[in-house]
Amino acid sequence: MPAKPSIFKRMFLLSWNVINGTRKLFLNLLFFGIIIALIVALSGEESIKVEDGSALVLNLSGSIVDQKRRVDPFEAAMKSGNSKDADGEILLADVLDVVNNAASDKRISQLVLDLGHLRGTGMSKLQTIGDALNNFKASGKPIVAHANWYGQNQYFLASFADSIYLNPQGSVEIEGLGRYRQYFKSALDKLKIKAHVFRVGTFKSAVEPFIRDDMSDAAKEANLALLNDLWQSYSTTVGENRDITASSLSLTAEDYLAQLDKAEGQSSQMALNMKWVDKLKTAEDFRLSMVDSVGKSADGESFKQIDFYDYLSVTASHPLILSNNKVGIIVAKGNIMNGSQPAGQIGGESTAKLLRKARFDDSVKAVVLRVDSPGGSAFASEQIRQEVLALKTANKPVVVSMGSYAASGGYWISASADYIYATPTTLTGSIGIFGMVTTFEDSLASIGVHTDGVATSDWAGFSVTKGISPGISAIIQRHIERGYKDFISLVAKERNMSLEEVDSIAQGRVWTGRKALELGLVDEIGDLQEAVSRAADMASMEHFDTEVIEQELSPQDLFIQEMFATAAVHMPQSLTNTTILDQLLGQFSTVAQTLQTFDDPNGVYLYCDTCSD
Repeated sequence: MPAKPSIFKRMFLLSWNVINGTRKLFLNLLFFGIIIALIVALSGEESIKVEDGSALVLNLSGSIVDQKRRVDPFEAAMKSGNSKDADGEILLADVLDVVNNAASDKRISQLVLDLGHLRGTGMSKLQTIGDALNNFKASGKPIVAHANWYGQNQYFLASFADSIYLNPQGSVEIEGLGRYRQYFKSALDKLKIKAHVFRVGTFKSAVEPFIRDDMSDAAKEANLALLNDLWQSYSTTVGENRDITASSLSLTAEDYLAQLDKAEGQSSQMALNMKWVDKLKTAEDFRLSMVDSVGKSADGESFKQIDFYDYLSVTASHPLILSNNKVGIIVAKGNIMNGSQPAGQIGGESTAKLLRKARFDDSVKAVVLRVDSPGGSAFASEQIRQEVLALKTANKPVVVSMGSYAASGGYWISASADYIYATPTTLTGSIGIFGMVTTFEDSLASIGVHTDGVATSDWAGFSVTKGISPGISAIIQRHIERGYKDFISLVAKERNMSLEEVDSIAQGRVWTGRKALELGLVDEIGDLQEAVSRAADMASMEHFDTEVIEQELSPQDLFIQEMFATAAVHMPQSLTNTTILDQLLGQFSTVAQTLQTFDDPNGVYLYCDTCSD
């Protein structure tokens, strides 16, 4: 029986839709009020030029993603010109294209890392960018990094630079990794709300906040092992890049205090003493040193440079794909939900449609499914997997390239591929299943509201205001157990393992890509490009093109994004800055999106709660 959304959930989502709709209306009115004047102003703009000997400033802002979220086109156009939008998104493919182009571009003499606005980005994507930076250095061009402050993610990328500079008043904040969350059992008890949980998997801890007030021993064991594995990858890479010991990056409070005392309390001096950075330089000192290195800019105010966004615009190419031999790339990023979903989420129907499009396109001879998902709906996951099987039946090889996550439902849609690549820090596995129904009979009764009536069956009498009978609970649990058996049977069949072998590494436990390779859950460690090459080899193609198969924009959306997006660069900052409104609604939006994620028609989920940036 489909699980009906709770009264609270329906009211919450209705409220959010009203608020979000009002917000979009405000943005649209604001946009149309200024766009005509901006187009006129743009008519006199000069094209961007790259001066010989320029430094490429890699000023990455926001999060690095495999696929951008599809948002309201007016809102996207307004934000597209704000290179410092910390809530924005940058395509990983664009970063790699820019760095690789610059390596062979004789006009670019060196690269400057400006990472102060880089936000939550998975380790696997950071490592991929780091590999591209190493290739850039191999061309003989130096990389320097300068910042007022380095957080853990920023410092990881900065470690690939030949020289790291830090503001004398700045710091390097390396904290290690942790996993903490809130638990609600006592609060639910006080509110007399009952959370009926159905699950299989010792380590399937997504539902623990609703049934416990603390993390279980099993979850602590699994999380600590996972964090230690991820931290080993981080510290080893940074240690090798900086020629320091990995252990010097993880200081106890006592050791940290001793180092801080040695630096007379100055964080930047401590970073210099620890060899985390090479020199302390103010912004002006850095500007002058870069002027000496590459020359003065045309306006005389800074050094000769071009930033990431401008360089991307002048080097972006859009070749007309005419080849009859192509590897199709389909991105499955986000939570797995039912129906058709916009880019940035995975819809059972919409993603299946993209896979069918590749199957019926005679020029597409093989497919790479780029998975970056913590999972979601079990039903939608199976819809997508069925289309993977159909591709294979059509004699088109399917290779999976795992991004930051391919766990639970993300692993389900990957399991039937012909070959699976993961990065060392990909989070995968989480082979488990759960369902949850929240009922309010006691909380409503406490205020004098009761539910009663008649029905022809137990199912017809089910209501979140009435509670769940023991019989219905037993039936739901049996469905969950069957779902788990289906999951481990699927993995056993596709990975040539016994049920016992799969069960021993399943139980909802999350593994890194490196550990998943040892356990047989993936075939090889590698990135997207290696997956593309493998797919081409499996299809016996020596010469081929690649094509990203994605949802097509409507003519109206294309017009808005292509015609007006450039105009946003020239808008007054006060008009494009919706930060205050976004911050006010940010938490509300996050909760609404989380609630919308749980839309499985059977109330059954393959979801990894550990998977987050």
